Amino acid sequence: MKPDDLRAMTVDQLDDEAMKLKKEQFNLRFQRATGQLENTARVRQVRRDIARIKTIAAHKRRPETKAK
Repeated sequence: MKPDDLRAMTVDQLDDEAMKLKKEQFNLRFQRATGQLENTARVRQVRRDIARIKTIAAHKRRPETKAK
């Protein structure tokens, strides 16, 4: 997921996307534990996408500070 695409989303959309990715991450962990995981790179990709979404959402939630 590209950062520019995420910046275009609202905070609510970002939260929804993060929840969707967390569910996928949960399923990937079970697949890895049972030996059914085929695309091992997807675990890393999902983890980084979640972090990227959280970072951008935090920037959007932060109130703008005045320059001193």
